[in-house]
Amino acid sequence: MSIEDFQKKFGIIGKSKEIRDLIDITMQVAQSDISVLITGESGVGKEVFARALHYYSKRSDNELVSVNCGAIPESLLESELFGHKKGSFTGAIDDRKGYFEIADGGTLFLDEIAEMALTTQVKLLRVLETKEFMKIGSESITKVDVRIIAATNKDLQKEVDSKKFRNDLYFRLKAVTLNIPPLRKRRGDIIELFNHFLKSYSQSNNIPEPKLTREATELLINYDWPGNIRELKNVIESAVALSKTGLLDVDSFIPLLSTALPDEEFRNLPVHINRPPDLLDREMIYRALIEIKKDLIDLKQIALRNEPEISSSGSTEIKGDVIPLDELEKQAIINALKNTQYNRRKAAKLLNISERTLYRKLKEYEIE
Repeated sequence: MSIEDFQKKFGIIGKSKEIRDLIDITMQVAQSDISVLITGESGVGKEVFARALHYYSKRSDNELVSVNCGAIPESLLESELFGHKKGSFTGAIDDRKGYFEIADGGTLFLDEIAEMALTTQVKLLRVLETKEFMKIGSESITKVDVRIIAATNKDLQKEVDSKKFRNDLYFRLKAVTLNIPPLRKRRGDIIELFNHFLKSYSQSNNIPEPKLTREATELLINYDWPGNIRELKNVIESAVALSKTGLLDVDSFIPLLSTALPDEEFRNLPVHINRPPDLLDREMIYRALIEIKKDLIDLKQIALRNEPEISSSGSTEIKGDVIPLDELEKQAIINALKNTQYNRRKAAKLLNISERTLYRKLKEYEIE
């Protein structure tokens, strides 16, 4: 099977080298029973690769059981994984199979495994090494044949160093590691993913597929997508649902994206995407002027030309013409665009303003 056929069969979108390399490794290890650890930020598609590993393996006719270790209370996780006997604890009114028994002959996908308690990690390690366990309240051993795929958005080595994760279990799980990069490190996949979700949503809701403007395309490509593919999908569906014209432009997406204030002192404070007061935007751009060398020189020349003098009556007078602040803003934006070869993301960074503010100012000043 080719990489393209594999992608089509298992719904993996992307043509970047990073994705193709991951698919190549996935195809190589899927046929074995070796444990696989999938790492990556939330929303990058770890479960998609877990499903591909299972359904491309010799176990594909048996169960794939997915367990979110972070969503199950610590007190219940052990019972959910290994099962229990009737009367083994309060509420155990019947014998119950755990996920290991249900997945016998198939695959058990343990998502967010870093959230698993240390006591449960000990039992998991035993199952990995011996393929057997004891149900809670049972005196007999249960044998299983289960392949383990684990996933986490945390750095497990750091978790090991901080004594939050067992070192022996970590090394047992990471026999093969698939590290899925975030969208901001494979921007070439963003538009392909966008088109896929746009088509899928339009077809499922029986509506015409909206068009995307050039400015909106650039915004989507340059946005960092902290929520990765999950955020991209949600933003697309929301934008289409709210669209009244069948055309998706910058304003269709700006209210749906998250951002942060660019000022150093507020860099880690989240803000709502709703447009801030014009005064704040104007002050931010004015402060940004002094960070651009060319504009700094211009400002010095302006200051010299408009140097105030004291009249005989004691009042302050301004010599020369006063240049309006909006003209300074416009020129600063034009200079920033030229200095970055019209890369709007870099220009916004150079100006120390958000991309949202830059797009609004471009429209306000009619800058192409």
